[in-house]
Amino acid sequence: MILVCYQFWMSNVKCVTCQKPKAGLICGICQETICKKCTQFVAENFFSFLKKVPKELSHTAYCNTCYDHKVLPEITKYNEMMDAAKNILVFMKAQFKETRLIKRLADPIHVMECADYDETLLRLAFQAVELEYNGIIDVDIISKKIKVGKYQTTVFSGTAIPANVREDKLIKDKSNWSSPN
Repeated sequence: MILVCYQFWMSNVKCVTCQKPKAGLICGICQETICKKCTQFVAENFFSFLKKVPKELSHTAYCNTCYDHKVLPEITKYNEMMDAAKNILVFMKAQFKETRLIKRLADPIHVMECADYDETLLRLAFQAVELEYNGIIDVDIISKKIKVGKYQTTVFSGTAIPANVREDKLIKDKSNWSSPN
């Protein structure tokens, strides 16, 4: 009985975009039925670097209209923020001589349990860009080994203070030329 009702329902449902029958997907925003050819897909964890993912962006399937008007601008903004995070100024905790005159006005940001050192650093930088800062100072990344039976993995956690850094006002530490910024 349920299979018959499902087949009847599926045969009468038309795609909102192309009007072809047997539309099997639903848009995450407008809840209209769409076929696979007319669906715009977004990876499930695409916006994983955002501190809080908006409800509209938490779906994986969108119709063309919703995708063009609501999702695509957010993807563009997210990619711009990611590019800015990759080019942010980073000062580790050991570089205190260079950052001693930078004001630490913002609250520290934290990232917990990342699989990679570089991902932890990028997540800290992304959070700083999200808060509209151009640098992170006093970066401290800690690794922790986790053993489950014979399997061992390492997770990384990090803290940093977001700051607005002016490159022309930086004091260059001449004793540490091996790792300049």
